[in-house]
Amino acid sequence: MSNHFSAAYLKFPGDDARLDLTDLYAFPASGDTGRTVLIIDVNPFATGMSATPPFLMSSELHPDAVYRINIDNDGDNQADAAFSFVFTETKDGRQTGTAFYATGADARSAGPAGEVFASAVPVGLDASAQPVQAGRCRLFTGVRSDPFFADAEGALHGFEWTGQDAFADKDVQCIALEVPDDMLGPDPVIHLWATVSVRRDGTLVQVDRGGHPTINPFINPDYAKDAYNAGHPSDDVATYLQPWSKILEGNGYSPAEASAAAATVLPDVLRYDRDRPAVYPNGRGLTDDVFIARMAFLTNGKVTSGGVPPHDYLPEFPHLGPPHR
Repeated sequence: MSNHFSAAYLKFPGDDARLDLTDLYAFPASGDTGRTVLIIDVNPFATGMSATPPFLMSSELHPDAVYRINIDNDGDNQADAAFSFVFTETKDGRQTGTAFYATGADARSAGPAGEVFASAVPVGLDASAQPVQAGRCRLFTGVRSDPFFADAEGALHGFEWTGQDAFADKDVQCIALEVPDDMLGPDPVIHLWATVSVRRDGTLVQVDRGGHPTINPFINPDYAKDAYNAGHPSDDVATYLQPWSKILEGNGYSPAEASAAAATVLPDVLRYDRDRPAVYPNGRGLTDDVFIARMAFLTNGKVTSGGVPPHDYLPEFPHLGPPHR
């Protein structure tokens, strides 16, 4: 899985699928220079893959959560710009969202801050949902086909590939943005990570995060997953370089090779240079086979094939296919 079931023991953060960040994407807008698409997917409520499902499986977005895309545009692993999204309670089968754009100190605020650039945006629940124009941005929120693709069963059984895509008929909640590049920073190189936080007893608590795909569920042992989800990229190298290097040494790397390999995904931010083709690890497109890339990383190149083809992606915004249910 990419970042699905990212809490300990294949559970959802807070035992709530609505708080589970599954994927982050960044790639150029189709047919339009000077614009970038940013997508976060959450809530794998229809996957049905967990052996210990949570008490709550819902198609909505969490009304007490803050979903955020963080952008570092000067290389210090601190947010210089941020897009934050909050949502209402679902009433009469309808839910709406509000989108914020923040820069500078506001971008590092725990709660949503900065300019409201879209409000009362309907959350789509079926294939009829359409993007909206939100100031200079385009925005889509709603249920879509999960674009992540992987032969998960084969990976869990010694890389005996089945040829079956475990996610081909699954859905997620998608928050997709198409933004002018100047909102991301003056330099073409940016670093991105997504976070999900939820209010508990009046305090906003971060419960999930990710930049690179397929990191926390595959690399961190169960006892470390929840602490990782609550962490910040600025602490990643000091906290995880040594233990991750040891894990890679156990998978056939020399000590020097292991340290160098771990450093390619630490800190856990997705680097995107808009002057170069957007193919992971430079940004991430919907057709990039990040699952096999991570298997190659974890096995020191022993596993480099066995992938399944991408599914249900569209050439036009919001790029994710319509939902299955």
